[in-house]
Amino acid sequence: MGRKLAQPSDGPRRAVRAVRAGRRDVARVAGVTSYSLRKADPVKTRADAVVVGVQAVDGAPVLAGGGGAAVAKALGRGLAPLLARMKVTGASGEAVRVPTGGALTSPLLVLVGLGDPGAATSESLRRAAGVAARNLANASSVAVALPAEDAGSVRAVTDGLRSGAYAVQRVAPAPTKGSPARRRAAEEDGVAEVAVLSDCARQQACRQAFDTALLVADLADVARAWVNTPPNLLGPVELATQMADLRTAGSRARRAVEVEVVEEDELRALGCGGILGVSSGSSRPARLVRMTYRPKGATRHVALVGKGITYDSGGLTIKPGSSMKTMKTDMAGAASVVAATYAVAELELPVAVTAYAPLAENMLSGAALRPGDVLRMYDGQTVEVQNTDAEGRLVLADALAMAAELEPDAIVEMSTLTGACVTALGERIAGLFGEDATVAGVERAAAATGELLWRLPVPESTLEAIRTESSIADLLQHNWVRWGSSSWAAAFLAQFVKGREWAHLDIAGPSYNSGGAWGHTPSGATGFGVRTLVEYVAQSAQAADGA
Repeated sequence: MGRKLAQPSDGPRRAVRAVRAGRRDVARVAGVTSYSLRKADPVKTRADAVVVGVQAVDGAPVLAGGGGAAVAKALGRGLAPLLARMKVTGASGEAVRVPTGGALTSPLLVLVGLGDPGAATSESLRRAAGVAARNLANASSVAVALPAEDAGSVRAVTDGLRSGAYAVQRVAPAPTKGSPARRRAAEEDGVAEVAVLSDCARQQACRQAFDTALLVADLADVARAWVNTPPNLLGPVELATQMADLRTAGSRARRAVEVEVVEEDELRALGCGGILGVSSGSSRPARLVRMTYRPKGATRHVALVGKGITYDSGGLTIKPGSSMKTMKTDMAGAASVVAATYAVAELELPVAVTAYAPLAENMLSGAALRPGDVLRMYDGQTVEVQNTDAEGRLVLADALAMAAELEPDAIVEMSTLTGACVTALGERIAGLFGEDATVAGVERAAAATGELLWRLPVPESTLEAIRTESSIADLLQHNWVRWGSSSWAAAFLAQFVKGREWAHLDIAGPSYNSGGAWGHTPSGATGFGVRTLVEYVAQSAQAADGA
């Protein structure tokens, strides 16, 4: 199982209680779903549906865990022929709904596949829970008896349930005159109560893992909601306002985050040529959201940076029309960084965090950035622009230079940066670049959260080319060579971290699921990176404590 989040005190539980009591900014699953962690017998639990895992053992399906064994005993000798008739295999991704015929207090049994026993991990539990969450139609109350036997598995099951149940919200219709606006169907028909059943439910570590999973999932849903919002409704100004307003929408712990929204005049005074250059073609002004969390006693400082292009037309290097459809998602890095920073504060993790979200819209006009232009960045370096559709690295350059100026222990940057990374790794895996120590830390965090990533190189030859191939500027932004272009983008970003420990996550693929739901990943925005960033900061706290 994955490593647990740091447990500094009972602060996370206090934060969760406060969030549950007063949060209105987060779209909870179905708008009204409540979650509980209980020690109970799934056979006798009163619920509309009971969820149990199935594994393939020597080619035959077997109900998994203590809860599965109890259900199997209750069903008796009728279980094997029932599984055979329903063609249950236990394969990952499988979900079969079975009437219990009175053998259980619940009238419905939902069997979800866990795969082979030898492959059972936190990730298989997380995915199975997500599959279960999408197969609970018409059930108002649900008891989930997947094998959640310790804190790590409780966290995985809870995380999978919350993630898998997320659904993109429709833009609310205008209310008809004289009648209230219609409530969302999810609020009317969704699951109202979910109980996660575990023998460790009364142990502090398991309770804390459960609460942490819910809290982080709530904020990941905020990131998802931003990414899913139509771009005409969420430009840089609107997004910056919502990011700042989120500070006061949660518990008192969240208010420990200081938020500053830097407007265009100040960006100009600061010399943020990258952000302003990208924004110059749009009628919607740029913004930079700067967040600071400084808990007492913190001995480590992490800087988080996220790309926030609220819509990317490609600028004068215009994208094909078919490629623009999902370009509202180009601010997913900024959304995840901001959500993660608030989660760190709510969990009261003893690590200082500074976060930067440069926000701009990349559009065409007579004032737009041109190929061949030279921009001067925040740190004074000049950049020759070759491709206005490689705009993300320009806004990130200013933000990374600001972060490096603070001399943090590590910088972690996240962005939907290159289509080439999707070509290399597909739509479910992020590319990871950077120096060894921070990359290793991000890999450990991702192993605990189940988010998929793969390390790619930043060649020395590419670093040198960026510094030498422009005859008119210090750096060359882009070189139009198809091969290795994700590494070129990462190498460009490396010019602005000033030798600090750093990692770059290219999330162009996994930040948005344009296909059908799979495992615990819904269609639409995925909130990719929120969990890994929070876990990275938490593990940084553990490392500092052990130093």
